[in-house]
Amino acid sequence: MASVAVDHVIGTIMSALQEEATLLVGIKDELEEISKELVSMRSFLQDAERNKVMSKGEETWVAEVRDTAHQIEDLIDEYMYYMYRKQYSTVAHRIFLTPKSLLEKRRIASKLQQINKNIIGMDERRKRFGNDHVEGSNAHCDLTLYPRDSAVFMKEDDVVGFVDESRLLKTWLIDGEKHLTLISVVGMGGSGKTTLVAKTCNNETAKSYFDCYAWVTVSQTYARDDLLRKLIKECHESGKARVPNDLGTKDFKDLVEYLIGYLKHKKYLVILDDVWDISLWENIKASLPNNEFGSRIIFTTRNEDVGSFSSNVRSHMLTIKPLKNEEAWDLFCKKAFFSNPDKSCPEELKPLALELVGKCDGLPLAIVALGGVMSSKKSTSEWSSVWDNLNWQLNSNPRLEIVKSILLLSFNYLPSPLKYCFLYCCLFPEDYKIRRQRLIRLWIAEGFIQNVDRTTPNEVAESYFMELTLRSMLQVGSRNACGRPRACQMHDLLREIGISMLEREKFGVVYDGKIKIKECQLHQARRLSIQTTNGDLQSYGNMRRLRSLLVFVDSSVSFSSTSLPNLKLMRSLDLENVAINILPEGLGTLLNLRYLNLRGTQVQKLPKSIGKLRNLESLDITNTKVKELPSEVAELQNLYHLIMWSKGIANNLGDFLYLNGLQVPFKISKLKKLQVLYYIEAKGDIIRQLGSMTQLRRMGISNLREADEHDLCSSILNLKLIRTLRLYVNNEAEFLRMDALETPPPQLQKLGLHGKLERVPHWFCSLQNLTSLGLLGSSLEEDQLPHVAALPNLGRVTLINSFVGENLHFYSGFAKLKELYLFKFRQLKGIIIEKGAMPDIQKLWIDSCFALDAVPRGRVLFLNSDSSGGNGSRDGESFVLSQYLQVCHFFK
Repeated sequence: MASVAVDHVIGTIMSALQEEATLLVGIKDELEEISKELVSMRSFLQDAERNKVMSKGEETWVAEVRDTAHQIEDLIDEYMYYMYRKQYSTVAHRIFLTPKSLLEKRRIASKLQQINKNIIGMDERRKRFGNDHVEGSNAHCDLTLYPRDSAVFMKEDDVVGFVDESRLLKTWLIDGEKHLTLISVVGMGGSGKTTLVAKTCNNETAKSYFDCYAWVTVSQTYARDDLLRKLIKECHESGKARVPNDLGTKDFKDLVEYLIGYLKHKKYLVILDDVWDISLWENIKASLPNNEFGSRIIFTTRNEDVGSFSSNVRSHMLTIKPLKNEEAWDLFCKKAFFSNPDKSCPEELKPLALELVGKCDGLPLAIVALGGVMSSKKSTSEWSSVWDNLNWQLNSNPRLEIVKSILLLSFNYLPSPLKYCFLYCCLFPEDYKIRRQRLIRLWIAEGFIQNVDRTTPNEVAESYFMELTLRSMLQVGSRNACGRPRACQMHDLLREIGISMLEREKFGVVYDGKIKIKECQLHQARRLSIQTTNGDLQSYGNMRRLRSLLVFVDSSVSFSSTSLPNLKLMRSLDLENVAINILPEGLGTLLNLRYLNLRGTQVQKLPKSIGKLRNLESLDITNTKVKELPSEVAELQNLYHLIMWSKGIANNLGDFLYLNGLQVPFKISKLKKLQVLYYIEAKGDIIRQLGSMTQLRRMGISNLREADEHDLCSSILNLKLIRTLRLYVNNEAEFLRMDALETPPPQLQKLGLHGKLERVPHWFCSLQNLTSLGLLGSSLEEDQLPHVAALPNLGRVTLINSFVGENLHFYSGFAKLKELYLFKFRQLKGIIIEKGAMPDIQKLWIDSCFALDAVPRGRVLFLNSDSSGGNGSRDGESFVLSQYLQVCHFFK
């Protein structure tokens, strides 16, 4: 992990050097020298960290390098703080500050000079102890292979769950298809991938379908030639053939030619267990011939990218889900209470046993390991002790070491920038659903995102998020209609391991009341997550190294204006849903602040000092009591995301729901870098100004009127990068007029129109990239469906009181539609879906369509009625529904 800290600080130095005009000559020279030294040390640092067991000298050196990297980062940020303070001050104040600033800069330059000397000294010490690492550490590395190997020989009775998965895998294995087929089994470490494949394939019945068979476990640093030698050896042995004597002398070309020759007339089964990289397939695919005999290749992998890669070969992918609650309980009892006659849990231990099983989140490896630990513990007090100290147990109990080792493998194999991103997720509470957008904005604010040419930081951060989900390091909590994750959460055990790393690597502190935090830990904390508090945040003003403060309590808290100036390095302040109603003027002293989240708080107004936060990139005041932005916000020239709205009030019938945006009493067009603007109230010449904000990607406008049509359409025409557009009319008597828009934005993906429409906009049929459409309160007499049926990417349609006719007719099209929501169609009597329409539909929700007698024919439906007693009954191919039916799910 020290190498990650070094990578991060090298990036920080590079960013600082780009601000060359603001750097004193001495500081610039020192930073350049420090950067060179750190780059040269980085490879040695990575080598040291790769040793599973380091010598005391190596451990000390690695920790020293990490701490030095932190010191450098602190000094750079502190220097930039003084530069910002001088830059953004008035002329008179600048004159007053100049002597003090010079003293501070010289102090920082002196410290950097000393650090440079220390780094040179560290490098010399490294050379002195040289290769003095612990011999025999490879034996420790191999420990992680034992459970994987033992899974191959596991008895059928020891396996719990995987019934459906095993059946599907067996079908793909022997379905009679003659083409070579690649089958990928994907899941997080310890999820049972190897066990499933062993259960299904490693038996005489399965093997009898093939002429030869090979099972090879792939390490992270496999040798290509050795892998081919193992394949040749196992194929020969399983096929009862003599293994060639000269395998050890053959080079790669000879090995490939030999394997092709041996397999070209055979039906073979090759299992490659624990594949980490797509490049493996590129390395071996030439040696595995597609001979039309029905051969099969099976990968197990933690990385969905590997699993979905087929390289023009017929392929299937099976994603391993966590064990169901009853399966997890059954497996735990088999291990924890194996000595009991019926392997049942004693009643007095059941509450604690259920808690422990729940902590495993259906992960078989963890359940088996924890069951083994608990099998020797008989009393309630012993069980309570394990539960209370589970984090310590994971780090100290040899029988749980294997769980930690396997889960840590996934972390260790992450690219360097993603390691900090993962650790940051551990700051969120257990089982917390983390919004994707919130998380990636926090990453950006922290500086974790690498610069990539022609790509925005937001896009790079999105790719990091997807990489972590594909590698099963984050679990997808919910998805939108396009399949993109809306939110994620962490597996409990991964989070526990991550928290122990937070503390060890001095990355951050989680204050949740479970463990007493030492005062020195708080003072040194770089990131703090408060999950329990007495309501007083004033004491945290002494945490001068703090970069992120995240608060997850809903009790009343307060800040002290006198403590905020001490937090010079603060980059992120997240107070979502915290019961705070006043922000002190001292907020303006946080000159390094990049991210401010006040969503769901009771804050009524923003302090005028917010205009001093010139580095602020993201401001979220959604569902607060703020009604108007102060004019000082116009000074936030680096602002990318401005999110500000609150829910409106429906009319008596609930047909017209509006949304309140915020009033902006200044020229919004001053914020040239703004990419997200949600929602702004249409007032004055605001709409005309929006046309010059060409960086906007997501925009929402409230309180539109009929008279705004031409200004609105003219501005939208200029916004070529817009991907999400939501427009609200707050007066139900007004029409939302859009006819003047000649052509819609070419990249538009999500469109929401909230208000009466006279007609379907003529440009609907040209929305080729549209994935989500919402029409609310449109009250159209014309059926809107024919206008959007042919859109190739439309995945979600929400229609609320958008049509006043009696029948909706889906003639054809809607090729990618997965979700359809129909609410408050009071005159609707019938829905007709023609054959071939909506072939991918997965979910249909119908609510408050009181005149509707039956749902469409030709589908298999699962119906849920509401608490008022509605029900569905079978009638041929359709169900007759009561008027109270609220939810109706389609299943293919």
